[in-house]
Amino acid sequence: MSRGSAQTLDEITRFLTEALRREVGPDDDYFALGLVDSLFALELVTHVEDRFELTVEVEDLDLDSFRTARRLTAFVHAKKADAETAPAHAGDS
Repeated sequence: MSRGSAQTLDEITRFLTEALRREVGPDDDYFALGLVDSLFALELVTHVEDRFELTVEVEDLDLDSFRTARRLTAFVHAKKADAETAPAHAGDS
């Protein structure tokens, strides 16, 4: 895991631990554990967008990407990589 990924994982894990008022590990599936509801899922998406300066599109809303801090970290880094390789404007090549 790169330093950037480790830092992102730490930030996400800290956010989840504080928000859920319970220690959350990198691979804890907080949905399966019944720790979150749909309102918190929206809060989590909003946090990710704000903190990591990215946009979560409707087609990105695959629950598997948000189930654990480690999966969410991979999602954030994939979105950031996609944004870096995408043209700056719709008509650019």
